[in-house]
Amino acid sequence: MKLRRLRLAGAAVSALAVAWTAFPVSAAAQDAAALPAPTVPTLTWSDCQGGFECANAQVPLDYRDPQGRTLTLAVIRKPAADSSHRKGTLFLQPGGPGNSGVDFVRNNYADLPAALRDDFDVFGYDVRGVGRSSQVVCWDDPTYTAAVTAAKGVPGPDAYEPAVRQAADFDQACRDNAGDLLPYVGTQYVARDIDLLRQALGEQQLTYYGRSFGSYIGTVYAAMFPKRVRALALDGAYDPEHYTSRPYAYDRPQYLALDGAMSRFLDWCKADQATCGFGDGDPRGAFEKLKADLDANPVPTANGGQANGYTLVYRLMFNINEGKVIWPSFGEALRKAQLRDNTSFLLRPPSPASFDFLNPNVVVECVDKKYPSDPALLKREVTTNARLAPLLGPAMAFGPPTYDHQHATACVQWKGEHTSRYGGSFHAKGSAPVLVIGNTGDPDTPYQDAVALSRELDNGRLLTFEAEGHTAFNRSVCATDAITDYLVDLKVPARGARCADETQPPSSTPSVAPPGTTLSELRNGVNERVDRIGSLR
Repeated sequence: MKLRRLRLAGAAVSALAVAWTAFPVSAAAQDAAALPAPTVPTLTWSDCQGGFECANAQVPLDYRDPQGRTLTLAVIRKPAADSSHRKGTLFLQPGGPGNSGVDFVRNNYADLPAALRDDFDVFGYDVRGVGRSSQVVCWDDPTYTAAVTAAKGVPGPDAYEPAVRQAADFDQACRDNAGDLLPYVGTQYVARDIDLLRQALGEQQLTYYGRSFGSYIGTVYAAMFPKRVRALALDGAYDPEHYTSRPYAYDRPQYLALDGAMSRFLDWCKADQATCGFGDGDPRGAFEKLKADLDANPVPTANGGQANGYTLVYRLMFNINEGKVIWPSFGEALRKAQLRDNTSFLLRPPSPASFDFLNPNVVVECVDKKYPSDPALLKREVTTNARLAPLLGPAMAFGPPTYDHQHATACVQWKGEHTSRYGGSFHAKGSAPVLVIGNTGDPDTPYQDAVALSRELDNGRLLTFEAEGHTAFNRSVCATDAITDYLVDLKVPARGARCADETQPPSSTPSVAPPGTTLSELRNGVNERVDRIGSLR
């Protein structure tokens, strides 16, 4: 379902919009108490196969007009397997922004620890602007396809200005195709939706697991409704102050973390050439040459497209999140790419499944973040990011608007309102203990962000996973047990708790792929943007 050119009716709404845009979001949040309370949705559940139940929830489009136009959210749940021990509802929130919470519950339910399936109704939903909840579409599939096909793995010295013009074109397409929805997809409104859904489910307090961007949604909820928190597990956490108010300081560590993860893979590849099989003793040099060779001579793909150096970088950016378990498959896939073998999962160009994710990914972050408007600063920051992260950074910095850390070119030029942005504070004073989980080698949400969030929260507790890859739940027995005990019984890990049980790559070429490797290729290769928490089985 797509919501395009949504019209807001009534002079009262227009006047209210003028009044509210004059104040910072934190003041607006305080003033919300003076407005009429929004109506709690009525959820009419129906069977939607596999033991799941689905419903639609009506929530205010604009919380400044809580009795005005509404937006329909798609929700899903699976009732607790052991009703005699039911503790309530567990909200599962995927990463993104842009991933479907409905699909997240469907795809991950079977791999949840039994204690969570037994004790909780497992609940998820597509947040506003995503999936079945009025999907935001800026560029259509042909436009996105053209943009990523033209992008380069090794952009030339004159790549900056075209990147800025392309980002401006993306912004204009957003205004043309989804303009009436754009102001209302920010995370303040998402947190308000969650609080209405909590009430609709009959829960006095929120029990919540959020990964990646889902951790930021949980952070905002705790900040806005601290007394309504029972348990929040925030896995792969964001530094909320940097994300919202110092976005350049947020972006650069992500460039460095991603390149750092790629660099550690290449170091392993050089040290264990028998297992890796890529690079003939110099995998770093071979990787740089491969990007340029693919740009100069793209590989035809089975569906009639083309894969070039940008394709390679894009695939590596997402698949490297799987950690060391996928490193042997990286070596094999890079070797296939050298041989121009289009069965390499690193030579699968982004598809419409990616674009469904990327459109709201850019939009939500442009609403949530406040970049300085200085074009000279933009150029300096973007070019510096590309220089400091030479392995994967240039392709992202000078490519079309796609993922997270390269949104600056679009967001600096963003002309939309930041109506639904949350600007702080993030202390969540008076909340129950909040569990923050960070990976020391996370390529997507750098470990220092988890440290910063645990310190920002008045009642935060940090659990460290010493590992490569993105997020810890169901990738570590130690971390999974700690998160489960916290969600079920409110047991908070000891201060300074650490887990160090990441699955290591084999020391010689395996006859059978390591557990999870094939799944990893399918997760981010064929079936794009299927957000999986992993499986310890």
